[in-house]
Amino acid sequence: MRTKNLFIPVLLSGFILSLFLSPDLTALKKNQGQQPQKTKPIIIPKQVKVVFEEGMKTQEPRLDIPFTIAEYIYLPTLSQNLYTIFLFKVKNEVLGYSPIKQPGEGQEKKKEKEKEEVQPASVSAPTRLQSSSSIFIQLNKLENGSPGELVSEVYVPIKIETDSGSYEPDKEEIYSTGYPFPPGHYLASIAIASKDLEEIGTQYLEFSLPDAAAMTDRLETTPLFFYKNMEEISSPETTVTVHKGFFTYSILQFEPNLEGAHSSGDTMEVFFYIYGAQPVEGQNFNIEINYEVFKGKDVEVSWAPKIYTAPLIHQPLPLEKTVLITSTTKDGQTTEKKEKSPIEPGSYTLSITITDKVSGKSIVKTADFVVK
Repeated sequence: MRTKNLFIPVLLSGFILSLFLSPDLTALKKNQGQQPQKTKPIIIPKQVKVVFEEGMKTQEPRLDIPFTIAEYIYLPTLSQNLYTIFLFKVKNEVLGYSPIKQPGEGQEKKKEKEKEEVQPASVSAPTRLQSSSSIFIQLNKLENGSPGELVSEVYVPIKIETDSGSYEPDKEEIYSTGYPFPPGHYLASIAIASKDLEEIGTQYLEFSLPDAAAMTDRLETTPLFFYKNMEEISSPETTVTVHKGFFTYSILQFEPNLEGAHSSGDTMEVFFYIYGAQPVEGQNFNIEINYEVFKGKDVEVSWAPKIYTAPLIHQPLPLEKTVLITSTTKDGQTTEKKEKSPIEPGSYTLSITITDKVSGKSIVKTADFVVK
């Protein structure tokens, strides 16, 4: 696991400040459908709307463009909205990758053809490719199990570039996009559509976003997630964007580990936010967390309790256990020493016990993972 050029305690304290000062997580909403116009702008075209209406009640996906929703994650913003990240699995070839035409390219190709007629053929440089499809997200409140009031519409063009030399059309990869939504219980209708809207694939997702202001009697967390790599980016994004292989949150960029798969000897990285904890004087918190790894019902690894002064948690956890080595000397004396050893391959559960030392409230969260 790599956390490039970051000293984590300093990063997170600075990150929290940037989170509540930066406009990115609230400005996104102003970019779509919030302009002062006499007529309501069309965000989701009629062709896609019709497909959504046909499938919402049964939530039956349409597979013109096959994809799956691999995961969704939400994290806090300046307002009551929660920045909601959708992670998709889709084959590259269905996203309309094609060569990028540069200005004056027609004339250049003509000259190249003339040269080829008098010169031996040579290996050409990789071509730059760009995807040309779009993602549409429609959010409806779920009322008595049925889609009700329309809450939000989102349009996101997929404009991702890659070299033809590294492009793998048949490979299924992770793509992501994020948007701030208010608390509530929702049905998300999500479509990936070709540029001409002739091909439209859909998936549906029921999910809930908690109301942080209402959490005065309990602790709760955002979804725990593991990641392979975290980097700091120069500035927060201010437009809705699709990413390939990673997602962003304010000034952080994550390469997710959706399968929760780790190699023996790895350090597992976990990230989440705690709601409901009470600050002490100076706006600091006093949160104690116990981390344990279970194999079945047995504790495989445990760490000393850790204290945090902020509710945004990043924690590296070395996947190694303490073993007692017993040996016998020549004169028959028995000696014991403790050593660290990587945990064996297998399926495990991370258990996290969170206690707010100010209010006394506590909660236990778990996440499964595997060691290969």
